[in-house]
Amino acid sequence: MQSLEEHLDCGQQLHINRELVKARVNALLDVIRTKQSRTAAVHDCDGGPYVGISGIAFMYWYLSQQSDLYTSEECDHFRNEALLYIRPAIEYAENIDKSSCEKVAKVAYLLGNAGTYLVAALVYNAIGDAANRTKFVEKYASLAAICRMQQYLSKGSDELLVGRAGYICGALYLNKALHMQIIPNEVLENLAIATIESGRQYATSRRIHYCPLMYSYYDTEYIGAAHGVAGIIQVLLQIPNFARLTPEIERDIKTTIDFLLSLQTPSGNFPCAMDELGDRARPEEDELVHWCHGAPGVVWLMAKAYLVWKEEKYLNSCVRCADLIWKRGLLRKGPGICHGVAGNAYVFLLLYRLTKDIKYLYRANKFQEFIFTKEFKKGSRIPDSPYSLFEGFAGTVCFMTDLLQPEKAQFPLYTDVFD
Repeated sequence: MQSLEEHLDCGQQLHINRELVKARVNALLDVIRTKQSRTAAVHDCDGGPYVGISGIAFMYWYLSQQSDLYTSEECDHFRNEALLYIRPAIEYAENIDKSSCEKVAKVAYLLGNAGTYLVAALVYNAIGDAANRTKFVEKYASLAAICRMQQYLSKGSDELLVGRAGYICGALYLNKALHMQIIPNEVLENLAIATIESGRQYATSRRIHYCPLMYSYYDTEYIGAAHGVAGIIQVLLQIPNFARLTPEIERDIKTTIDFLLSLQTPSGNFPCAMDELGDRARPEEDELVHWCHGAPGVVWLMAKAYLVWKEEKYLNSCVRCADLIWKRGLLRKGPGICHGVAGNAYVFLLLYRLTKDIKYLYRANKFQEFIFTKEFKKGSRIPDSPYSLFEGFAGTVCFMTDLLQPEKAQFPLYTDVFD
């Protein structure tokens, strides 16, 4: 008997029950609205859009932009909800700015104030408040001066969650979402060059001759999307024309990507860090299959590399990542996008956009269905921030929304690899 995927390969149409998916989205929104408080307290706002309520504001803003899926009245409701969540998040962020000298809290994209100010700019733009939009755009833009410094954070200045790559990622997102050049290309190029120089200097200082760009975060040379070289290099590739700014930059970026490609394991995964290579590699059953660590994060870099250089080896790597996730991606850590089922399912939407192969849409839908099974509810743990964007249901809502419009699916607060 043929499997359903084999039937799909023969051209059979896939049916996604759109009304059921939207009903599930509404049910999750009800849970978020009733369970997640909206105050300027640490427990609500700390952790920026990643686990703070500014991430929930982002989710509502994202829903408000989907006029093909929701009525104008529903979109108005989403904008109002976004405003209710972003106001206390702004209050918290501005208090941090006044009371703390910690640069990491101020400039962090996903884990700090920079991300909150970006979401604020998006929300105020959506409701037509130009004055507040400009205020928070300027707040975000002003942080570039800090990020220009080579090592402005003592434990690593380059990664995605708190470092320079994150700031660049947010700038690109803001430019596209607001349809204006918020952060000039010259500024982005200077930040990118600082990131390149940082990677070169670190690789040279550690005598890493096989990879021209390497970075560390808290003394660990991470590989993946959240803290590692893959996430950093992907952001650099997203800057228009930067990869080909000079032959030396293109050489170092591409050589680094090819080194990472050489690390892909027989199962299709990627190690978490450089200290897990060779004899120190994790057993296959202990490998992490998360967006933050492993193939579900590195795949986005390989997809961008394929779109830039059109070399099949990068697409083949993406296919291997997706096959691994299909086998081992139903995680027990919750429904979120960082280390949960929805984050892994986003890879299938990426592969669908890359290949137009309907089996990936089928796989994404199956992961969506699994989130609502008794097996998942019984077997998965409750995240520390169960309603948040990266750990909880807010990210799941974004994924399920994108499942209904897979041709433009985009990982939340990430630059679109197809740009």
